[in-house]
Amino acid sequence: MPELPDLTVYIEHLERRVRGERLVGIRFASPFLLRSVSPSLDEIVGRHVLAVRRLAKQIVFELADEFYVVIHLMIAGRLRWHEAGRAVPKHVGLAAFDFDTGTAILTEASKKKRASLRLVQGVDALAALDPGGLEVFDIDFETFHERLRKTPHTVKRALTDQRVFAGIGNAYSDEILFHAKMSPFKLGRHMDEAEAQALFVACREVLSRWTALLRDRTGERFPGAGRANKVTAFHAEMAVHGKYKAPCPACGAPVQRIVHPENESNYCAACQTGGRLLADRSLSRLLKDTYPKRIEDLEG
Repeated sequence: MPELPDLTVYIEHLERRVRGERLVGIRFASPFLLRSVSPSLDEIVGRHVLAVRRLAKQIVFELADEFYVVIHLMIAGRLRWHEAGRAVPKHVGLAAFDFDTGTAILTEASKKKRASLRLVQGVDALAALDPGGLEVFDIDFETFHERLRKTPHTVKRALTDQRVFAGIGNAYSDEILFHAKMSPFKLGRHMDEAEAQALFVACREVLSRWTALLRDRTGERFPGAGRANKVTAFHAEMAVHGKYKAPCPACGAPVQRIVHPENESNYCAACQTGGRLLADRSLSRLLKDTYPKRIEDLEG
C-alpha cells in the first residue's frame, strides 16, 4: 500500500500537472469504485483544481467552491499519467480522470477491489473522511509521546493505525522500528521518554529519507513509469521490510517475520528484541513447544 513517502511524490507530480487545470471528466470502468452519492458527477466536472493534498493515506483533489475528489488507493491501487483521453485498461482499470493536460488512470491489480473514490462538498464533509491520526511532521515530541501513552496498542499497531498517526503503514513502520532499535510488540503506553524520543526521531528521519530517495528516483517521470520507477511496498534499499531471512545490514543476523492474514512484519531479533524471537502465530501454533524462543535456537 502506498504510504506517506509514496503518496507525497504522487501528490507533487499531480500538482505539477493538474493544479490550475480543469477536471474535464471522470470515466468509470468499475461501478463499485464510487462510494458516495452526493454531490453528483455533473457538479464535480468542469471545475478547476486548486490543490492536490494528502488526507491520511488518501489523495485529495481540491476543486473550486469546496468540492473534493478523494481517492483511497488501499493496497493495490495505483495512479498512472498518460496523454489526454487514454483508454482505461481492461481488467485492472477502475477509472480515468481527464484534464486538459492529460489523463490520470486509476488501476488496481488485485481480485479484491478495495480502492475507493468519494466526491464530497464542504470542508466539514471532507473532515469526516479524516480518521484523525496526527502527522508526525506537524507535531512536537510532547504531543507524539502523549498520543503513544493514550493508545493501548503495540507500537507497530500504533504507527499503522490511521486514527493514531497518519500516513504510515506496514512497510515504513518496519523500517522506523528497526531504525529506533525497538520491538514491534513494545506497548506505547509503557514507553519511557527516551524510547519515545528515539521513535519520534526515527519516524521523521526514515520518512524524510525515503521521500527524498523516491523523489530523486522518480525525477521528472510520473511515479510508476517504468520498472525502475515502480510504486511498491518493497524496495531493495530497505533494511528489514520484505527481507525475511536476509542478513540484517547492521549485525548480519537473519531478518525475522511475523505473518499476518494479509501481510507480514519484519524485524531483526538481534537489534530490536535482544535476540528474542517474537511469536509468529501460524508457526508457533504449528511447532508449539518446539518453536524457537531466541535467535541462537535457529542457528542450532
